[in-house]
Amino acid sequence: MRTLRINLDAIVHNLDVMRARANGAKVMGVVKANAYGHGAIPVAKTLERAGVDYLGVADVREALELRDGGIQSPILAWLHDPADNFETALTANIDLCVANLGQLQRIAKAAAVTSVTAKLHLKIDTGLGRNGSTEADWTELLEAVQALGESVSVIGIFSHLSTTSHVEDLAQIKKFDSAVAEVKRIGLTFEFRHLTASDGSLAYPEAHYEMVRIGAALYGLDPFSTNRSAEFGLIPAMTAVSRVAQVKTVPAGHGVSYNFLHRTEKETWLALVPVGYAEGLPRAATGKAEVSISGKRYAIKSQIAMDQFVLDVGNDPVQVGDEVVIFGDASLGVPSADDLAAAAGTINYEIVTRMGGRFQREYVGEGL
Repeated sequence: MRTLRINLDAIVHNLDVMRARANGAKVMGVVKANAYGHGAIPVAKTLERAGVDYLGVADVREALELRDGGIQSPILAWLHDPADNFETALTANIDLCVANLGQLQRIAKAAAVTSVTAKLHLKIDTGLGRNGSTEADWTELLEAVQALGESVSVIGIFSHLSTTSHVEDLAQIKKFDSAVAEVKRIGLTFEFRHLTASDGSLAYPEAHYEMVRIGAALYGLDPFSTNRSAEFGLIPAMTAVSRVAQVKTVPAGHGVSYNFLHRTEKETWLALVPVGYAEGLPRAATGKAEVSISGKRYAIKSQIAMDQFVLDVGNDPVQVGDEVVIFGDASLGVPSADDLAAAAGTINYEIVTRMGGRFQREYVGEGL
């Protein structure tokens, strides 16, 4: 009744597209937040079979779930809870971000307890103002890492662009290069520099370094900036569909759904679709979003409810069981995640990651 159709072939295709644009740099496939709502384990397995170099997640729990799911690829977790069990993470061969001395000390303690060399990616805040060491604390952090000797191994140096503007991004790239120069001055060795995510990887090939992180582009989503996924041959991997659960005729002037935001102008057919904000369909999209049935678009004029929404389909021959495409690949003539995001006043990232509730994921393609 409610399905998120995930095209694994599209994800492999998108990986290949971004890998071809990476100028020989390795690719980290980002599968945080349940692979942007696409399903972390199936997506990670698909990426692993396709030869992705690294996987990236937000936190240790996500990384451990991948390991429990049989994923063997290198994994980086970069956002830590003060209560994280780094001993379990090190035993599971998970690379860890270090953004401050407190994290480093806890990881070093876990390395001593487990006798496992901690694989570190040191993060410098180059201007985004989120996770990462400040420039003022960077040298002290590097010296503390160096003092730990062979109990730790520096795998990467990384940061994250803000995508605020070309000028701001270039300033961050310059700061990143300076931070790396300080790493070299201290005498620490490392394998990878990684700075750009999907948008930056498309916009700044000079900043690919040894590895790029690809998240949104893997799923065929437009990044934040003017880069558009379709222009680069990327294919949306998620299609959200449901089925018409009821069709009935009502007279002119009939109120539809809460608050009667829509009243019928004439005798018409109403089609009930069993998807609501419990599934992640934004209530804020009421009156603006469209869906597709049999190739024709219909506006959601009435209030989106927790479990359902209603379409005024006029005299069209819509029947119970007809498939309703809430969003999918715009090249097929259906609304996209971007369309729904615009209707809700948000971004496509939020649309796909919030899809859940009673939706069931169905995987298609040779990537199975």
